[in-house]
Amino acid sequence: MISWDSFDAVLFDLDGVLTPTALIHERAWATMFDELFASLSPPQAPFRNEEYLVHVDGKPRYDGVRSVLRAREIVRPQGDPSEAPGLDTVCALGNRKNALFATVLRRDGIAPYPGSVAVLDHLATLDIPAAVVSSSRNAPEVLAAAGLAERLPSVVDGNVAARRRLAGKPAPDMFLAAAAELGVDPSRTAVVEDAVSGVAAARAGGFGLVIGVDRGAGAQALREHGADIVVGDLAETLEQEPAGDR
Repeated sequence: MISWDSFDAVLFDLDGVLTPTALIHERAWATMFDELFASLSPPQAPFRNEEYLVHVDGKPRYDGVRSVLRAREIVRPQGDPSEAPGLDTVCALGNRKNALFATVLRRDGIAPYPGSVAVLDHLATLDIPAAVVSSSRNAPEVLAAAGLAERLPSVVDGNVAARRRLAGKPAPDMFLAAAAELGVDPSRTAVVEDAVSGVAAARAGGFGLVIGVDRGAGAQALREHGADIVVGDLAETLEQEPAGDR
């Protein structure tokens, strides 16, 4: 249980914290990289879940591409963000992943985690503001698809980071920008993250509480990178009714 009323604001990561879009992202990354690896001579082994967690999860898209290419010793020029999706440059690869993600999101939609919605409801009753801090450039579309856009109008995402030249996670810049937008002190602000890069960013920013949500990164890894508390679902942070009151 967490005393949410001890904080002036709460900053939420999106994918894997508010919505299960991390699963869609991971499938899109795997599909894109497997296309690339199969095209090489000789072909390389398929993309692994561990690579997603170490090199991609929580990072800006092109940073994730560069990290995997570097680990696999694959050389590709940077290219330009305006490039069409493809396999020839870092930007083209990132855009290919984004196109795959957008196709699945439009086709299947997304539902938020019930436990996360319960925490948002609780914060609303306490009149505690919340914001979304996400490396993804798809955050507005995901929030709209999940029915959360009106509830979370303050968003610092990959688009904002690019416009304002904010360093991506694990740097704390995006979280600090969100706190500044809400007019709150980081030391009086809680951060909720599911990625090791995200908890590391929050810890580096001096935030009052860093909550890790273990959707696969591992409780130990989240703690080692800066999480004060690790839960499997945000519903665990809410006070439960005594059995006799039900």
